[in-house]
Amino acid sequence: MCVAEATASLLQAEETFSACLARIDAHILKPLLQAEPSDQKGKENFKLFLLLNDRFQALWNLTEENYRILKQKYSTSESCCIQDIYTVWKGDLFLNLYIQYFVTFANYVVVHGFEHATKSKSEAWKHPKTALKQFLTDFTSETSMSLALYTVLHKPLRDHIEQYILLLTKLNEGLKEGSEKDIFTSAIKEYVKLEYFISQVLDEACFTKSLWKSLGYKFTDMLCVPERRLLEDSKNLPISASTNRSDRILLFDDVLVLIQGNSFQSFDLKLVWVDENCREKSAPGLYGLRIITPEETFFLSAKDPQMKAVWQWKLNQAVRQALNGKRDFPLWGKTGEGTEPPSSRFFTYVFRLEGKFKSASYEGEWHWGKPHGKGTLKWRDGRNHVGDFREGLEHGFGICLVPRRAEDRYDCYKCHWYEGKMRGYGICEYGNDMVYKGYFKDNVRQGFGVLENLSAEHPFKYTGQWENDKKNGYGVWEDKDRGERYIGTWLDDHKHGQGIVVTQSGVCYQRKFHADKMVGSGILLLEDDSVYEGNFTEDLTFVGKGKLSFANGFVLEGTFTNKLGQGLQTHGILNTSNEQLDDRITKAQLGLEEFPVEKRWKGIYDQFLEFIHSGCKEEMEESFVGFHIQTSKELRKSQEYLFCQRGTEDVSWKIEDILEELVQHQGLESLQSYLEKALKSSLHPLGKLLKALTIAFQATYSGIGANRHLLTMAQEEVKYYAKKIWEFYQGLLHLALEQKGQMPAKCVDGDTSDQKACSVVLPLILPCFYPELFMLYMLYHEREDDLYCQGIVDLSLFPDIKLLEFLDVQKHLWPLKDLTLTTNQRRSLIKDKCFLSATECLQKLITTVDPREKLVILQKTYEEIENTVSRVVEKDYKLPMDDLLPLLMYVVSRAKIQHLGAEIHLIRDLMDPTNQGGLYDFLLTALESCYEHIQRMRLHQRENCHITHSS
Repeated sequence: MCVAEATASLLQAEETFSACLARIDAHILKPLLQAEPSDQKGKENFKLFLLLNDRFQALWNLTEENYRILKQKYSTSESCCIQDIYTVWKGDLFLNLYIQYFVTFANYVVVHGFEHATKSKSEAWKHPKTALKQFLTDFTSETSMSLALYTVLHKPLRDHIEQYILLLTKLNEGLKEGSEKDIFTSAIKEYVKLEYFISQVLDEACFTKSLWKSLGYKFTDMLCVPERRLLEDSKNLPISASTNRSDRILLFDDVLVLIQGNSFQSFDLKLVWVDENCREKSAPGLYGLRIITPEETFFLSAKDPQMKAVWQWKLNQAVRQALNGKRDFPLWGKTGEGTEPPSSRFFTYVFRLEGKFKSASYEGEWHWGKPHGKGTLKWRDGRNHVGDFREGLEHGFGICLVPRRAEDRYDCYKCHWYEGKMRGYGICEYGNDMVYKGYFKDNVRQGFGVLENLSAEHPFKYTGQWENDKKNGYGVWEDKDRGERYIGTWLDDHKHGQGIVVTQSGVCYQRKFHADKMVGSGILLLEDDSVYEGNFTEDLTFVGKGKLSFANGFVLEGTFTNKLGQGLQTHGILNTSNEQLDDRITKAQLGLEEFPVEKRWKGIYDQFLEFIHSGCKEEMEESFVGFHIQTSKELRKSQEYLFCQRGTEDVSWKIEDILEELVQHQGLESLQSYLEKALKSSLHPLGKLLKALTIAFQATYSGIGANRHLLTMAQEEVKYYAKKIWEFYQGLLHLALEQKGQMPAKCVDGDTSDQKACSVVLPLILPCFYPELFMLYMLYHEREDDLYCQGIVDLSLFPDIKLLEFLDVQKHLWPLKDLTLTTNQRRSLIKDKCFLSATECLQKLITTVDPREKLVILQKTYEEIENTVSRVVEKDYKLPMDDLLPLLMYVVSRAKIQHLGAEIHLIRDLMDPTNQGGLYDFLLTALESCYEHIQRMRLHQRENCHITHSS
């Protein structure tokens, strides 16, 4: 067939079809549209009939429009081209309109629409049989009116589609191979599919309509909706549910229904999973399918594998199409064809059965019947949970809002969850203006954490150990109203056991507590350096037996009373035999025996140990994230960062990368460089650990806690931090080596763990603790530094030559050439010119926090002194101790380092033990001697002045 013949045939067919549609419209549709029913069911069906009419009109209009265009072109043009066959070039439009019409037609069939329509008593529908007879050649008086109406409204359209296929097939046979033939072949396939689709749609509609006839009104009223289609019925294809589960199983295109007696259960197909691997659950001789839904799991059993296969295939295809939101085209392929539905889905569901989620609405990702992935839970009482789920439980990072009773406020938990319970690091912003940042376990605060009250009334801050949601173990409480800080042990939210209280005024005391009350005797250190040992009240009044040691050495021992209006009274003995300041009293150190350093902050170390013992699993790493985050917004950002690809830093701190890199940095220099980067990063486990320890240290020793009686506690802690960080580094390294099947290398240089911690780790972590630690050293050595500074002031009055002479520096070592004179200057009056390079070098001592670097500066100072002397004597000169001390004292006096005593003792306490007995130790001892000598000079001067005044 040529194009011209095809065009002529198409025009003829369309003319006949259009005329048929016009008669249907005039004699069937219009009368029925005027016959609007009065009953509720009829009104619902009539709305559907109106939609069917709209679809009919759209199809008719398209046919008419294209018929007119083609007829006009055919009559005015001598030749037609292939593009004029609009059923091909506008095929998608034709197909969509036919699909819409037949889907709506099928919906009308399902709800018995034609049966209701033919019962109409409208004047417009007076002669229905006469109207129908002209369309049906085999119409008789016995013919069902509803069946006739059903036939009239679908058969002409189906016949016309067959004409399209026949016409296109003949035309296609005459085309040569090429793109046009491919387009026609494809169009023919789509029209053939449309035929199958219409046939399947009508079969399903009749199948479904038969079901509604067979079921009682109760089921029909609740289950029958126009769009719902019955896909399979266990009465037609036998299959049974779990024992006593149901009498009948119905598979629709949107729900699976189990009927038992007068009741039924329905399951939304979007949340149905079909598992064929359940042989162990099937009875002998049966072939089972496991059906998984959000709250129930049951089994379907068939007697032969073929039945099971058909049900499995139909279930899977129905689920897949329900998830896609549209039916396939055509509706069904052959059994075995079609992809299985995805196991992971996104959907909203309201839980109804008893359990943790009862009445909660979940919107999010699902996997095999359980919330899995990202999702949101909402309860009717106002609770919300947004976060990660795994196998039906909260797992991973989540944000939970819990309304407070009788208040229009919420508690907001931003935390890690493990198998449905809070576990790991989190931030809770309570509705009463309190904020907790720390660790949880089984939904309660457990381990290390910080609780702070931000309200204007009674502000406080607790930093320490928690157990079972209560303060238990070692912790620090700061009462900002009273200006006090408690450092000690707790039991069930009460101060209990040994404790130290430090006040803003500088007074501190150590006492035993029982349920927040002081019991027994204690030690009270007053701001005037007096020390009281005995019993005293909460307002620090002496009562009962006690011993008061004054800073000047006097001791008062006896019984103290404080009667109203009479002030403090005592009955005892005053010992004045010792008139010397006693450092054991004025510098007494608290908490050393009562709080062994290894028992402080166990909650921080335990969390890290758990992380290592777990094999450094990534989910554990996420729950270990913590104290580098200061706000809840930062916490959320941190989690988002953990879950996505990390590309914002130069260094990747994913745990697998960490373990891989650890193995590559075992040499000393390489290790130091690696640890420096790791400890500075808040994303590296060691960096997170250091940040938590920094927070604990600052909570104890900053602000109110800056008290000289706590110096040794603080110094011990910093050393212990270094030791634990080294141990944890070793733990990570061993794990990394084990995963590679390697054995840890044995230590060949004889260094112990403590030595490594002091030499490698301590210098790296010291900057984090230096401000608070150095403040304690300054307070501890305040009196000596005052004497030293006064001595420096006195020595600074001397010109260089006078000072060298005063310090007994041998004259042949004086660098007189450095005393360059200007006009009207006398050499004897010049200041700050001798040993200037050594002086400037020593002044750099305060520019670093690292004891190792401070010792290097001291060594360079010594070398500068030697170089200057060698230049003066014009030969290499090694300074003996007798010459070194006066020269070093000169340099010290000119360097004017303000807190030299604190610097010296910090270096001495924190220096690498391997430097003891070496050059560094010798130079530090020499510097210490100079410091003490300058103090004694000032002390002697003060005593001489006192004697002069007395005489």
